Amino acid sequence: MIVADASALISLGTVDLLDPLFDEFDVHTTRTVVEELRATAEYEDDHGEAARTVLDALADIEVHEPPDDPIESSRIDAGEGSCVQLAGKLDADFLITDDLRALPELQTAVEAQVAVSPIVLKAFVERDVLTRSEAETKLETLAEGRDWLGAPIYRRARNLFD
Repeated sequence: MIVADASALISLGTVDLLDPLFDEFDVHTTRTVVEELRATAEYEDDHGEAARTVLDALADIEVHEPPDDPIESSRIDAGEGSCVQLAGKLDADFLITDDLRALPELQTAVEAQVAVSPIVLKAFVERDVLTRSEAETKLETLAEGRDWLGAPIYRRARNLFD
């Protein structure tokens, strides 16, 4: 079971991987994340387009009401904080986010494994959903579309395949 925040869902929507994600995993998120997606969908750019793609696929995501007192800090926003609490409540295997700044704090706040969205690409290779070459091509497209090239998140994602 995966709990995903807005950044991770947008990333996977950017590279057309929502259908295989829903086929392979039980995906959950919170109403707070849905509101973040709606706000992002207002933009007329690649991120807005990806957010609209995710919103169009909401029937495949189990959306939960956020907790009354979400975890928030200088690094963890309301969406991520609501996902932390949801992951704990559901005993999720993974919490997926692409917020590297929040990652260390998220890892201490939840028992689920916290990872960046490209871990799904690696899982798709292991499950024979994508070939390694297809996954690496998706990663390059994702990195370009999300402005990750040269950034720490890109290096972390590349390390999944090295």
